[in-house]
This record gives sequence, C-alpha cells and structure tokens, in this order.
Amino acid sequence: MIELSNISKAYAHKELFSNLNFRLNKGNKVGLVGRNGSGKSTLFKLILGEESPDDGEINIPKNYKIGALRQHLVFSEKTVRAEAAQALNEEDKYNVYKVEKILFGLGFTNEDLEKDPLSFSGGYQIRINLAKLLVTEPNLLLLDEPTNYLDILSLRWLKSFLKSFEGEVIIITHDRDFMDSVTTHTMGLVRRNLEIIPGDTKKFYTQLEANDEHYEKQKIALDKKRKELEEFIAKNKARASTAAQAQSKQKELDKLEDLGSLSHDATLDFDFNFKETPAKVLLDIKDVSFGYEADNILFKDISFTLKKGETLGIIGKNGKGKSTLLNTIAGELKQLTGNIDYHGTTNFGHFGQTNIDHLNPNNTIMDEIYLGNPKLPESTVRGIAGSMMFSGDDIKKKISLLSGGEKSRVMLGKILATDVNLLFLDEPTNHLDMESIDSLIQAIKNFKGSCIIVTHSEELLRQTCDRLIVFSKGGADYFNGTYDEFLEKIGWEEEEIEQKEKSTPKVNKKENKKLRAALVQERSKLTSPLKKAVEKYETKIMELEETLEQNQNELMEASNKNDNSKVIELSSVVLKLEKEVEENFELLEENQLKLDEILEEYEVKLQELEA
Repeated sequence: MIELSNISKAYAHKELFSNLNFRLNKGNKVGLVGRNGSGKSTLFKLILGEESPDDGEINIPKNYKIGALRQHLVFSEKTVRAEAAQALNEEDKYNVYKVEKILFGLGFTNEDLEKDPLSFSGGYQIRINLAKLLVTEPNLLLLDEPTNYLDILSLRWLKSFLKSFEGEVIIITHDRDFMDSVTTHTMGLVRRNLEIIPGDTKKFYTQLEANDEHYEKQKIALDKKRKELEEFIAKNKARASTAAQAQSKQKELDKLEDLGSLSHDATLDFDFNFKETPAKVLLDIKDVSFGYEADNILFKDISFTLKKGETLGIIGKNGKGKSTLLNTIAGELKQLTGNIDYHGTTNFGHFGQTNIDHLNPNNTIMDEIYLGNPKLPESTVRGIAGSMMFSGDDIKKKISLLSGGEKSRVMLGKILATDVNLLFLDEPTNHLDMESIDSLIQAIKNFKGSCIIVTHSEELLRQTCDRLIVFSKGGADYFNGTYDEFLEKIGWEEEEIEQKEKSTPKVNKKENKKLRAALVQERSKLTSPLKKAVEKYETKIMELEETLEQNQNELMEASNKNDNSKVIELSSVVLKLEKEVEENFELLEENQLKLDEILEEYEVKLQELEA
C-alpha cells in the first residue's frame, strides 16, 4: 500500500535515518517503537508529506486517504457536535449519529455535545480532534501518542475501535499494553534504520536482543580471525619463502567484513531510596471528603490504611478528582472532613504535575536534585542525574530550558535523592518511553515502602497495584483487590454509552455475574491447551537455539582450523537445526495467533456483557 525506499533524513549534524526501507501491506496495524528523539514523529511527517526526505522515495497509492491525529488545536464551531461534524464528507454530511457515536465513545455526554469546544480541558480538546479524525474514515490512521490524554474508559473504547478498524494503522505510544492489544506487527527505529516483525513488542525486543547477541558473536569471531591474519602477515611478509602465503592471507584479510561496535541507547535505570521504618502501617485515612464548593463534592468518606510494601492505585475518568485525592493526602489541599494520619517515621516523595510546576526555573538540574537531599556528595548527584539520562554538562542546564519530559525526569531524580518510604506518583508514565516505563515499573516493584499511584496505564495497574480507589458516577469507592479482580467482579460503568446505545433490556446483576462466570470458564477451556502448546514450543525453541549455538561455535572453530570434513558435517547439522527452529517458530506463531484471537473474541463478549 505505502512504500518507503532508501529513505535518508538528517537535521544539522544528526542523522535520523539511513537507507530506510518499509512497506505497509493491507490490513497491517503497526506499532512504531524507538527511543525519544529517534525520529518516530519525523517518519510520520515524511509519510504525510509535511517534510521531504534527503534521499529516497515515498510511494502512496492514488486516492489512498491518510488521517493523522493533530496536537495543534484550532476550533471554529460553537458546539462540540458541529465541530466534529465538520469532518463529515459531502455524502455523509447529515449523518450526525456517526459523529455522536464516536464522541460518546471518547467520553463526551449528551450535554457536552452542545458546549463550546474551547470550554473543555486540553485533554478533552485532544479528544475532539481525535473524533474529527475518526469521522473521516481514512484508509490509514497515523496516531502519535493518542493515549497521553485519554483515561482508562476512553482507552478501552479506542482499543476496541482500532481492533475493528478495517484499514491500516501505524501507532506511536509509550503504552505497551495498548500497543500490543491493537497491532499485528511491531516496527522499531534502531540505529538509524527500521526493523519490523509480526507480533507484539515482547517478541520484537526478544528478537532484537537475539540479533544483537548474534552480531556480537560474529564480531568477536571476525576480530579474532583478523588478529590471527595480521599476526601471520607481519611475521611472514618479509621472508621470501613465506611471502606468497602472506600475500594470500592479505587478500583474505582485505575481504573480511569490518563490523563496528553496536551503539546502545540510554535507558532510565534506577531504584527509589528506601528509608527504613519500624511502622507496619504508614498511612491511615478515615472518612476523608473534599470539594471546591458545597454542592460539588469530588469524593466523600474515603477510608483506607496503607501498610508497608503495599501499592494503591487511584483510577477513573478524567476530571473526577483522582489527582485532587492524591494532593489532599499529600497535604497540598485541605480536606473538608476526616483525618489523614502518617506514622511518625513516614517520609514521602510526591511526583505530579503540581510538583513539576514547583521546580525553580532559575535552578540547574543539579541544584534541584540537591534540594532532594543536600547531604549527598556530588558524585552521587551526578549518578542520579545520569540515571535520569542527564550526563556531562547537561546537569548544568537551567530548568527553564527543559522540555516537559525533561522536567518530569528531574522531578523523578529529586525523589530518588530523597530517603522515602512512601511514594505518591501522579501519571508517572507520561513523557517516558517504553523502555523507561519498564524500568519505572521494576523500580516500584522493588521498592520496600508503599506507593499510591494515579494512572491510566492498565499495564502499570496490573503489575504493581494491590488495591484500588475507583472514581465512578457515584463518587469514589475503595476496592480491596487487584485491577483484574476489579474488572472481573465489577467492571467499568460505561454510563454515557449505555444511555445512547442500549437496545436490549437490562440484564439483572445476578444474571450478569452468572453469564460473566460462564464466559470466563468457557474462555479458560479453549485457551488452556493453546497456552500449553505455546509454552511447549517456546521451551523447544530455547533448547534448539542453545544446541544451534554450540554447533555454530564448533563450525566457526572448524572453519578457522580449515577442517573441511568437519565444516561439511557441522554445516549440515546447523542447517537442519535452523530449519527445525524455523518450523517450531511457525508452530508457535500459529498457536499464539489462535490464542490471541480467542482472547480478543472473549474480551469483546465480556465488554458487550458490561454494556
């Protein structure tokens, strides 16, 4: 469908791509990964024709429509409905239902449709732009960080929408769970070129790691061979009796490929600094309520205790009061009623938008990290800055010169410098790339203290949270269980969608639970043999690859010794093993695809049950 051939692009002295090639086939839904600054957004601009490559060609079929999510906000209509309806084509211009359906899916209420787009927060204004894009029904969707401004409900809706979208999709997102649930392929910008494989991000990074390992082994073998040849030539070129051999070895040396060292991108790699405490309970919340006005109570009578080692997630739709609850617990806002009691040894670190705004614009990065703990030696401060990807003279940069993402990393660094046993984290995954989010999740899991996290990342919730505070239509409620248990036992109330789209009588809650349990049991029965098969083939592949590696090493040794009979024998074994590995990979992929299809099918069924 779309083809990029030998694309090169550079800015000043920084080369982004070199001889990049890519073909997007019909039905492909591709997740584009890569470190911040690797050129993902630039690649989108090249496809859209907003920028031109320095070299190479981009071929797009005639009448092929590409839609991109715009971050630049320009509204000309006085209502949300009219603004989104602008995107309808001539034949469809009176089909307001199509517009309304998409707007409801993105979290707008019926009343919202009559409001001025400019009256909404930045996050909801982004959603209006997303609705305008989806209304045009493009062949290809280019989505650059669409998850940044969406809450969990809207993310789940968008996930479902993209799964059923009949065209092609290329998506940039730091949300691994979202990407993997939507895409058929993963594509990464690695060392100024594109690598693409069928499958999810886990498979992509596993393959990338295997490729790098194979490259390094090749390099070691070639470097060894080069050294041997150089030594032979040096010893024998001056002797008349061996000069011919030396000349022959020189020709062999000239033909050897020169493999350079692999470059590796910096990744956030850190651990929070735990302050020892004898306390079993670090925080006790009793009947806490808050509202800006008497008739606008955001949450009421919230009660819970937080023990050492526990993580609590605060979840819900945007604008319901999640960050307000966290700021109230942290003492930045005063509750209307109730008590917030910390153990005497509790020391907390608070990461959130309000804290980032508190960074002194005149301070340097080093100044701000020192404020977290003035007693630290300079070497430790530089180490923390380095773990936040600020190296060398970067730490002397003033806060006023930093981007939003860089300020977030400074705030994380400041918390790392502080001795803490309680963490307050408000949307900590914003501005972090996928690898850095993995590092953050691991740091939270390793932390011996307690955490309270506000997040829309379902992956972060699943991996770290033991219990939840859930904001819904009726306010906020405590849930004593994990996120998956919440989805299974209660699920999200899709209130606006229910009001607009319900066409069947309501199933009572008791019957609904029975149907849900039956579906879960049915799904388990179908997926169990496939999961076992996937595990079997994964184990088999690992065993085969280990044997293959041993034989490849022996083959290389035989080649170096010019043992031709051994080379022939081992080449045959290696070919056979490579074929067997490939066959097992095909069987693995076949079973994994069947498993994914069943999981996706039952996810839709369970969501329909909730609606």
